[in-house]
Amino acid sequence: MDAVDFDQPPVVRVEVVPGEGLDEESWPMTIPAVAQLAREGLDLPRGVTFLVGENGSGKSTLVEAVAMAYGLNPEGGSTGARHRTRPSESPLGQHLRLRRGIGAGRWGYFLRAETMHGLYSYLEDSGSGTALHEMSHGESFLEVLRTRFDSPGFYCLDEPEAALSFSSTLGLIDTLHRVAEEGGQVLCATHSPVLAALPGATVLEVGEWGYQQVHWEDLELVQHWRAYLEAPQRYLRHVLD
Repeated sequence: MDAVDFDQPPVVRVEVVPGEGLDEESWPMTIPAVAQLAREGLDLPRGVTFLVGENGSGKSTLVEAVAMAYGLNPEGGSTGARHRTRPSESPLGQHLRLRRGIGAGRWGYFLRAETMHGLYSYLEDSGSGTALHEMSHGESFLEVLRTRFDSPGFYCLDEPEAALSFSSTLGLIDTLHRVAEEGGQVLCATHSPVLAALPGATVLEVGEWGYQQVHWEDLELVQHWRAYLEAPQRYLRHVLD
């Protein structure tokens, strides 16, 4: 009999439950990355996994759906968070099956850039003790990271760099590295080549082909940023004309 591995990450694999009523001709199944997930599923390794792609590629749809399937609040927070404004997430999360890691804890947290205002209000009303709305957007974001990303668990982030400066993004990298070192697992959608450069992270490029694992230096995002910073006018001539 094979030995059982009791030291697994919180989520080992993500699958779409077959025959659950998702129309293949309708959104979100028309997104190539979602269609690939339905066909193949997705194994999630230990540590940090980045989903990197253009707007509309489906990276945020995937992260939001996995967060919901894990039991996290779709507008941000932990499994126990209870706050809602206007639902905007896809129905995909209701049709996912997560294979949980044996021996892994159940703690998790979801940070979603576009609904952070509502999360701050919820935390303040719940007696968090911190006046998050009185801080800058970046400061409040980092405060939530400091106080909530403090134990091994499953952490989902959707474009966290939207709130952060360059130096604050480096601070986020330090936080994610610490989470991974302490046995936590992270799934993050990002546009940031700085964030995606985290050593040891798994990088999945998301696009019209679906998703595929790539090296950081081979990301289309990284190649565009390098070319732009070397000669911005070469890009801006096309934009401004």
